[in-house]
Amino acid sequence: MGLSIGIVGLPNVGKSTLFNALSAAGAQAANYPFCTIEPNVGVVPVPDVRLDQLSALVKPKQTLHATLEFLDIAGLVRGASKGEGLGNQFLANIRQVDAVLHVLRCFEDPNVVHVEGSIDPLRDHDVVDTELCLKDLDTVDKRRERTQKAAKAGGKAGEEAKLELLLLDRVKAGLDAGKPARAQGLSFDERVRLRDLFLLTDKPVLYVANIAEAQLGHEEQDTHVQTVRALATAEGAEAVVLAAAIEAEIQQLPPVERPAFLTSVGLTEPGLHKVVRAGYALLGLQTYFTVGEEECRAWTFHKGAKAPEAAGVIHSDFERGFIKAEVFDWKDLLKYGSEAAVREKGLLRVEGREYVVQDGDCMHFRFNV
Repeated sequence: MGLSIGIVGLPNVGKSTLFNALSAAGAQAANYPFCTIEPNVGVVPVPDVRLDQLSALVKPKQTLHATLEFLDIAGLVRGASKGEGLGNQFLANIRQVDAVLHVLRCFEDPNVVHVEGSIDPLRDHDVVDTELCLKDLDTVDKRRERTQKAAKAGGKAGEEAKLELLLLDRVKAGLDAGKPARAQGLSFDERVRLRDLFLLTDKPVLYVANIAEAQLGHEEQDTHVQTVRALATAEGAEAVVLAAAIEAEIQQLPPVERPAFLTSVGLTEPGLHKVVRAGYALLGLQTYFTVGEEECRAWTFHKGAKAPEAAGVIHSDFERGFIKAEVFDWKDLLKYGSEAAVREKGLLRVEGREYVVQDGDCMHFRFNV
């Protein structure tokens, strides 16, 4: 399971610069609106020091990290849903992402124009949120037209359509009032019913406060940064503070030079690490490992998943024909030096279908199809 995140924001807030920093894909970044025409896509390995340590111990033929996909679309402006700027057609590119990364500009720079004329992350947030709500409103209206016709039918199908129509009307009223779908208190069953609409405002949001190098180390006193953090807290969302331009510079350096550069600008780690941790926390994701001479690999699963579901991340056959799982902790493997030693210590367990997989488990699955 790869994590997919769509990057949104106004033009010139640092979206493409951040994309460059995260993916090192070299997306164009320039000082004029609508620089990004086609969506940029970058697939990057998820940094995980645990996997690196396991690989250093086992020395497999290959090491495979979990992956993270970023989609950077054109900047949105007021009226995008009505065709202003480049219009809202680009939003279709992020309909099926797992989460939205909303970049908010918190830096002053007279050489980088702001389409709204001033720095105000709360206003910028509201502009983008409004456009996403309007796009979803259009989606709901189209579904509502079909559901109204279906509701005229008799029998169970007609009754189901009537129930859906009530739900659509409630969501539509919320969107009309500027309330994102994720803030409308929808139940799990209701969200499942609406899942195939891929509503943009129902996706979890990770906010990024994009600052300048001069603001590093002063985030706690920065009013713009605190505005973003307060916004995220109010929504139950995650927020990360980054200097995207600095992060992009880091990606241009040889790996051996990056630690020294990070230290020189007062950072302890690249921004990607912060984004990954926040994204995983936001989506309730964790990691287990498969370890062997052929490969050491990280696999992403949803927190609370039982062994068969986690096995299905590798292949559906693993889940369908699940028999058992051999499980041990990654720390035990590092401590004792080999799987055989872990087994001798009695730290390798055989678990069945009801086992809830833990973050950092090393697993071997037994299955039959």
